Amino acid sequence: MADLGHEIQSSFSSEGQKAILNIKFTANFLNHLGNGYLRKFNISLPQYNILRILRGAKTAITVNSIKDRMVEKSPNTTRLMDKLMDKELVVRSRCKEDRRVVFVEITLKGLEVLNEINMDYFNEYTDRLSQDELIHLNMLLNKIRG
Repeated sequence: MADLGHEIQSSFSSEGQKAILNIKFTANFLNHLGNGYLRKFNISLPQYNILRILRGAKTAITVNSIKDRMVEKSPNTTRLMDKLMDKELVVRSRCKEDRRVVFVEITLKGLEVLNEINMDYFNEYTDRLSQDELIHLNMLLNKIRG
């Protein structure tokens, strides 16, 4: 089994510090895996996140609503959507009542890309934990966030 202190050749002043760094290190590990897997679909993990949000919305939603729902908040959300538009995976439209409001909607092509992506790819890693351990892990992570 991997040990954070050994992997990054470091010691920690407390178990709390080690836990926080371990969460960040593991998140980075999973992001690296996810971006590597999604490369063959020509999208990044944040772009996948936007497409996933739009599929779940089932209708056009505002850019701000997308930002609020993102797992990993990004100051570059507009640029990410520009890239998705260039790939014809999303479309944008202005609100008729308030031109400052922009709506975004996933296209059929975007839905097709999502249907090709099998995020069961990560099961190799989550299957290392029992169902009870996964439930406990989720409970602990929720508890950290309050």
